[in-house]
Amino acid sequence: MASKENYRAVKDILAKRRARALEKAEQNRVFFHSQAPEAVEIDRALSQTAMQLFGIAIMANSPEKEAKLSALKAQNLSLQEAREELLASLGLPKNFTEPQYECPLCGDSGYIDLQMCRCMKHLLALEGFKTSGIGHLIGTQTFDNFSLDYYKGADREQMKRNLSITRSFAENFSSKSGNLLFMGATGLGKTHLSTAIATVVIEKGYDVLYESAQNIIGVYEHERFHSTRGEDNHESERYETCDLLIIDDLGTEFQTAFSVSCLYNLINTRLNRGKSTIISTNLTAGEIRARYDDRISSRLLGHFMPLLFRGEDVRCQKL
Repeated sequence: MASKENYRAVKDILAKRRARALEKAEQNRVFFHSQAPEAVEIDRALSQTAMQLFGIAIMANSPEKEAKLSALKAQNLSLQEAREELLASLGLPKNFTEPQYECPLCGDSGYIDLQMCRCMKHLLALEGFKTSGIGHLIGTQTFDNFSLDYYKGADREQMKRNLSITRSFAENFSSKSGNLLFMGATGLGKTHLSTAIATVVIEKGYDVLYESAQNIIGVYEHERFHSTRGEDNHESERYETCDLLIIDDLGTEFQTAFSVSCLYNLINTRLNRGKSTIISTNLTAGEIRARYDDRISSRLLGHFMPLLFRGEDVRCQKL
């Protein structure tokens, strides 16, 4: 599910929201007391009755307990009415001194009876968009605005199939969703459908990371050759552990023994852990076999569902 970093970021957001609401409520209470000094004694009495009500509530059931509860409830109600009248006399709302949380359902805590509140789910999705690597594309490239009008004949049928498969992949995403290999020239919709998948999967609460093959290799190189001792390698670790990794432009990375080793270890690790991966490349199956050794090519062509992207460059057609 969502990464630890995203959880921490969202919890920090909620904590700050809650603190702001509590601080504002306290400021309002101080202002109210300054304008209506008699409210100070009313609030003190309300606090005392609340403590007394709790003490009586844990007593054994008896006629005396019921009588005391009834009397205290009546007293509490009278105090609240007096307080509300003071607020009204100053033109202030009844809830003026109460915290006004952005989410009234959970009080900006993120949870309702140990269940994650929808506000926290929404924040996790937003944070997921930011850290996915395609935050600037989220919302602009969706399944609904993927147009088949730019494809003709057999190419259109192929792309219609691709659209159906990728939509189903996203909508039914789970830990057993498998892997996809997008193969085709530039400008045929690989990035569009990758973004559409990422949008849906992130909204379902999963941790998604989108990065180019070259940048991934760069991160591994930095951590291997340039990191200082003791430095946390969270970025490369996330490539191996996120629920869905989307690797763009495989085949454009500068090829070295180190880069090939990194790719193999990353792909193999994710396969062994049952983590889904989508790889996008301009290479054909033959070119994949020619560029990479059997360890990589056999995994790409044997453990990934290949989707062929065909047609004329959509970007050029739009221009």
